[in-house]
Amino acid sequence: MAIIDFFDRGWRIAPHGIAYIQDERSYSFQEIGELSCRVANGLIAAGLAKETKAAVWADNDVTAWGCALGLWRAALAYIPVNGRSTPAENQFILDLFDCEALFFQQAFAPAIEAVRASLPKVKLWVCIDADLAWAPSLATWSAGQPTTMPLVDYDMDDVVTLSATGGTTGAPKGVMNTHRSFQTYFAQFMTAFPYGVERPVNLAAAPMTHTAGMLSLPCTARGGTVVVLPKPDPALLLRAIAMHRVTEFFLPPTVIYRLLDIPGIAALDFSSLKYFLYGAAPMSVEKLKRAIDVFGPVMAGGYGQTEAPASISNMTPAEHFVDGKLASDERLSSVGRPNPLVRVDIMNERGEVLPQGQTGEICVRGDLVMKGYYKAPDKTAETIIDGWLHTGDIGHLDAEGYLHITDRKKDMIISGGFNVYPSEIEQVIWAHPAVQDCAVIGVPDEKWGEAVKAVVELNAGQSVNAEELVALCKEKLGSVKAPKSVDFVPALPRSTVGKVLKKDLREQYWQGLERKI
Repeated sequence: MAIIDFFDRGWRIAPHGIAYIQDERSYSFQEIGELSCRVANGLIAAGLAKETKAAVWADNDVTAWGCALGLWRAALAYIPVNGRSTPAENQFILDLFDCEALFFQQAFAPAIEAVRASLPKVKLWVCIDADLAWAPSLATWSAGQPTTMPLVDYDMDDVVTLSATGGTTGAPKGVMNTHRSFQTYFAQFMTAFPYGVERPVNLAAAPMTHTAGMLSLPCTARGGTVVVLPKPDPALLLRAIAMHRVTEFFLPPTVIYRLLDIPGIAALDFSSLKYFLYGAAPMSVEKLKRAIDVFGPVMAGGYGQTEAPASISNMTPAEHFVDGKLASDERLSSVGRPNPLVRVDIMNERGEVLPQGQTGEICVRGDLVMKGYYKAPDKTAETIIDGWLHTGDIGHLDAEGYLHITDRKKDMIISGGFNVYPSEIEQVIWAHPAVQDCAVIGVPDEKWGEAVKAVVELNAGQSVNAEELVALCKEKLGSVKAPKSVDFVPALPRSTVGKVLKKDLREQYWQGLERKI
């Protein structure tokens, strides 16, 4: 199936059903389907060929998402642009990825005007919600375009998204995903998280330019409704769950932690929830247990990368339990079992498959894997070797087949010749009730090469000193893995999708020095 076929499946199931809701305004499948057709026909009329690069620069918004659907319907390659990134960051990505058409909200017009001269490859500018002197509105531009589906040929290996890697370990690269990789992703997701006769209600609270947008498509394919929030505001989110009887939604762990701190949250009604999806970063086991207490037996974990989107493995709500009781911390710390349409093995640095239980690099093979990095064959060759995607994540498969991520390869600390994995230490620190979040990094040390440092963000109004946290780690993990120092910060640096930017933290301590990892 082409990626647009997943929307069209829902359109056929419920043409007059509610496809999207935003700000109490409902949009039918027919309305958004016809919008996507007008956009697609307009792009084709403008002479934009298959796999031409095009972008949508907007916050979470139904009409903006309809434009993205239109890009896919015209067989273009969609560049997701996060409205929370700086104009310079977005300009860099759009130019690097050879963007030729840009749809944008009026709110971003001043930022775009500031960088427009640096985007000479863009031939088509369309403002979604207003007519501007240099860009027609979507309504003006698409007026007169037919609302019928254009006939467009496609190949399963055509590029449909060109996404920037998170940049948490270096400059972003352009990941080329295809109809094939997304078909695999959606098939695995819909298998892992089934519905009966009821239609799902998905809440898109996280950025739709990231995981939330793609997670909305399986809901759409089932004829369900997607409730779109402009931002993950806790009050709006909680109200939307009850008001719209939301059955599924995704949030990164950092946002979940903040939800759990809202006074009185345990008394709210979450009975409609079937799947509360978490991922994109490791989650504290202690906070996961609390989330299960608050939201019910609905937590659903997962693991993926931009290079193998969202569904390398999944942990269903039922797998959080054994014989009706909460599963062990070991299982809860996993990211579930590998999905059926991918092969996952653990390899050493020579590319040899390691026995079950041994730690090495997580490698993935199958139709889920990206086509490669855009205009970077050298980077592609370093990452995809003999058909295997080398994820850069360190982990192991346990005796039950559950996949555990120990850390990013570049985040591993080598202290006095010992390999120290930050996530193991972070799990211990996260468990302290005063801790909101933390990041463990290696900092320069004359004796050990690298010393373990914890950088900690505390809950509002709570306190703990460095000595207590170090003692806790020594008790749980021993002195080698315990932090040698602890810094407290008001807020950890995070990407626009909530990942802690450890490279930014490390830079503060490694200025002028070379880290040999």
